[in-house]
Parts: sequence; structure tokens; C-alpha cells
Amino acid sequence: MGLMPDWPDLYLMRHGQTVWNAEGRMQGRLDSPLTPLGEAQARRLAWLVRDLRGAARYASTAGRARQTAGIVFGGRGFTLDERLHEIDIGAFAGRLSSDLRAAHPEVFACGGLGWYDRAPGGEHFSGLEARVRAFLGDLTGPALIVTHGITLRMLRLVAMGLPLERLAEMPVMQGALHLVSGGRHRVFF
Repeated sequence: MGLMPDWPDLYLMRHGQTVWNAEGRMQGRLDSPLTPLGEAQARRLAWLVRDLRGAARYASTAGRARQTAGIVFGGRGFTLDERLHEIDIGAFAGRLSSDLRAAHPEVFACGGLGWYDRAPGGEHFSGLEARVRAFLGDLTGPALIVTHGITLRMLRLVAMGLPLERLAEMPVMQGALHLVSGGRHRVFF
């Protein structure tokens, strides 16, 4: 793999639970608002980052990430960046996960997260990785980032210099802070 770039510290957060998360509906590039639990998770994130100073603040352009970031950063400015948006799942967006699994067993046969790379009309992992690398390459210092489940995993994967096969090993929790520093990962609740 060669030498891993010396990325700045990344404080990664997934948006709070949304209506569609609770329903088991796939969002991708579509959107739904935070639930009361999602708002509580965002308040928890605000508490976890309350003492962090000097880090740039970023959020995905998706409504659910903007809503979470507004709570987390308490009205203090943050930059919206399209490169932090969730992976595009094409024709699967807005559909129930259970319906998709029943209608497209061949796409889900591999198990795990591999289906994201097979979603009809989707971005696939290579596109997401390119976006994430471009974003990370533009950072000049520590960053607080509100993003999405798969995008957060890809940010960690790239920042830690891990191969794509390890993507599914990386848990992502709503309401938890994921710190990647010096190629290592820690989670704070």
C-alpha cells in the first residue's frame, strides 16, 4: 500500500436517526427528517464535541446531515460539502430494504455491504472513494464532520489506509463520535 498520508484528526459523526432509518427505507441521495430520537442523538453529539476548539466544521449537503449539524454546532458556522453526501444508490433510493432484498436477491447474495457496489444506477464504492479522497486532500487541519453511514465508513477506511474489503468491519453508530487520529480509530459515546 505504500506510505499512508498524514491526515489531520477527523471527528466523524453520522446524522441522527431519520424517519426513513426507522422505517428501514434506503435513503441514498434522497432525504427524510430526523426523528425525536435522531434529534436526541444530535444533542448527544453536541455534548461530545463541546470542548473541541480549532477544528473546521463540515456537513453533508443532505437535509438530515444539515439538521444534525445545526444541533451539533449550536448555530455556529459550518461548511456544507457535497463530497460528504451519502453514496448514491440509484434506483434503490427511497425503497424499503426488505422489499429490495426480496425483489433483487442476486444483488444482495454477497451479503454485507457489497450490494452498494451493485445498486442499479448507483455511484458504487469507487466513486465514493474518489469523493472522500478529494475531500480529505483539501483539509488543512482537524475537522468535525457530520456525514452518513457508508460515507463515514469510507472516510475512516481511507484515513486509516485500509483496503476496501475492511469497509464492513467498521461499525457506525448514530449518536457516537468516531475519532480517527494517526491512523487509529476510537469511538466515544
